[in-house]
Amino acid sequence: MYWKLGLCLSLSTALLTGCGSGEQAISGARSEPNDFAGVKNPVDDFSNSSTGDSTNNSDLASNEVRITMEVPGSVAPDGELTRRQLRIVQPDTVSVYVTNTALQKVSSVKTTTRLDSAGYTIIAFENGQPLAPNVVIDATYGNARMRALAADSDRDIKVNPFSEYLVRYGLANYTPGELGSILDCVNDASGQLCLNKYVWSTLADQIQDFEIDIPETATVQSALDLLHQRGDFAHYVSAMADYALLDEDSSGKISASSADYNSVFLGVGLGQSFAEPIISGAGQWTVQTAQEECLPDSDGNCAAYVYPALTLASFDAFSIRVTSLATDIPYDRALLLHADSNQFFLRGSEYWERNTHSSSPGAATLKGDTRLLAGRSLYQSITGRGSSRITGWTRNPYYLDAFTSTPVDSTVGPDRVLAGYFDAGKTIELEVNGDQLRRKQTLEKNYQSIFELHLLRPAGNDTFDPSVIQNKDYNALYLSTRFNDPNSASTPLAFESGLGTWSIDGSGNITQALQLSTVRQDDSGTVTKSEAGTINDQWLVTARKSRLSKEDKQIGRLNLDQNTPAKDFASPDVGMGASTPTGSLLAFNLDDSPVGDGLLIAAPQPSSGAPTSGRYRLQGVALGLSSSANHLRHFDNAVLTLQSDTATLTGEVLSVINTISGNQVAPPASSSIDQTFFYTHSGAINGQVSFTSGNFILDGFYTDDHSQLFLRLRDTNSGEQAVGLVMATRLP
Repeated sequence: MYWKLGLCLSLSTALLTGCGSGEQAISGARSEPNDFAGVKNPVDDFSNSSTGDSTNNSDLASNEVRITMEVPGSVAPDGELTRRQLRIVQPDTVSVYVTNTALQKVSSVKTTTRLDSAGYTIIAFENGQPLAPNVVIDATYGNARMRALAADSDRDIKVNPFSEYLVRYGLANYTPGELGSILDCVNDASGQLCLNKYVWSTLADQIQDFEIDIPETATVQSALDLLHQRGDFAHYVSAMADYALLDEDSSGKISASSADYNSVFLGVGLGQSFAEPIISGAGQWTVQTAQEECLPDSDGNCAAYVYPALTLASFDAFSIRVTSLATDIPYDRALLLHADSNQFFLRGSEYWERNTHSSSPGAATLKGDTRLLAGRSLYQSITGRGSSRITGWTRNPYYLDAFTSTPVDSTVGPDRVLAGYFDAGKTIELEVNGDQLRRKQTLEKNYQSIFELHLLRPAGNDTFDPSVIQNKDYNALYLSTRFNDPNSASTPLAFESGLGTWSIDGSGNITQALQLSTVRQDDSGTVTKSEAGTINDQWLVTARKSRLSKEDKQIGRLNLDQNTPAKDFASPDVGMGASTPTGSLLAFNLDDSPVGDGLLIAAPQPSSGAPTSGRYRLQGVALGLSSSANHLRHFDNAVLTLQSDTATLTGEVLSVINTISGNQVAPPASSSIDQTFFYTHSGAINGQVSFTSGNFILDGFYTDDHSQLFLRLRDTNSGEQAVGLVMATRLP
């Protein structure tokens, strides 16, 4: 069975690998190979063509796997140091067997074992590498015992606390019936294969991409306890285990063979910096916004561009309908350090090289034609090559649950893909080590809530027609950050949300009326909130020309300016964005705008009445400030249920808290939310609605087909002032 897995993965790789310049950010995703070096210790192999976990599968036959055991420092203080403060050791014993949900040994597996030239254990499976999660590799070193799934897609199997967690909290959490359905899928000889045949091999590999440090003093059990307390890690494992239960009726593909999208991207984070010794450990707010990246020729002119982009593609493999995706999003970042005693330090976008947020190969499931589901890994990236400080950027995997619209016909893809997710990672100093880059100290720990809005480009040779957004009335809202607020010399930090209306005339002039909610923190740490501001300045939206390999063309990208339209390829006053081909959704990255850096979303005012029932996936962020702490909350695939004049919000929230005194930042912790709101919608003016629960308010607008709600968040509970932005998209 292994050859089938290999072919499926190679097809995904060909479709999904990251890309180069201009529209190559689309076409390159279908052709560029994924090249991993065959090294044994990821410390010595930081590459922007890989995820965090290096692959050591060279010289293996197709039915063989290599075993690398990694233990906490307390178990083997003299072991070879690798990532996450773990130590590489040669196991004392290795066994392979079939297990059940009680993690009992059920039967043996036909294997042979050998050692390679470096002393690593190589296991050959007589009947091919297993795909099901019930075959485990059990390794011991001293008194430490850990297990890993034999179904690992890259065949370089790490046995460590991460793999043991997956066995204990992934496999063991299934009921016998659920595991039985997975085994039926794997063993199905009828040819009607279901997608979950391949989920566990991907998950077993992706679990090793997480950058979570295990304390040197940890035991195996305390390491597992730490991982269980990491809300983002635990949520990922749980979501992927549920994903593996989807049957063949749930897997589908987009209607078109491929579809290309313009991407609008916002990442807002709260993390911790160790880059500057005097204020080491200080908390930091970060903001990342998508940008066009100029690729200069020898004369310094922009010969090509990398545009923020997504590609969806479809194929059939062994009767499985697969939707695959690739993203390549250049971005700028800015951060504000908030150290003990209310010291603030700005590190603006000019302080950083432009970076990239790019997904690694993988396939996704299109469920009910409206949800795109997948476990996603992200590539590492490197900035500062040739400088005194080379910086590596790592990003943890995440579970994607994105909304897709219903295509107008079978020849085009959905006109939008909307996603929100939480992502953590590290910034690491690198040093040149021969032909490789070696990890040194951790410079930052990053925890981010991310929005991705992908809007369809015109198909084929079609050109975007700007008249589709003109002479229309829109609802609009935004979330922005201002570091060193230019409106107040004593205000180092402000978060702002705005909600209201746009009227766009035949020339792109916007008459707007936005009501503002602003949270400010002054240089003494005092936090204030204002609901009094408005924006009624006239702005201007125009089509933005894109430089492709064959021609300069309008592909749905937009400029947002204050008065005069930006010249071709110049930066607009307010931000860059994109539109769907019909103007049914607009999104902009605000960049050095009058209201700061952030995200603005606009949709035509609906003609229909407000929705009064339905279940919606709610994803988004709340940014909270108090005099003693900073607080980021991410709504991790919560569910908003509408019931006439009330609504309930249930699910999980991930929280990152920066306690100012002592420079303390707690990593993501999970908590449950179960909130009931009064839902105000009767006679909704301009399609705007609100949800109120005490001082917790969500207000915004819905789309005409009721499939989406875009809402700003305001919350003054728990002694902090918070604003935010959430997207609620209908569940099938």
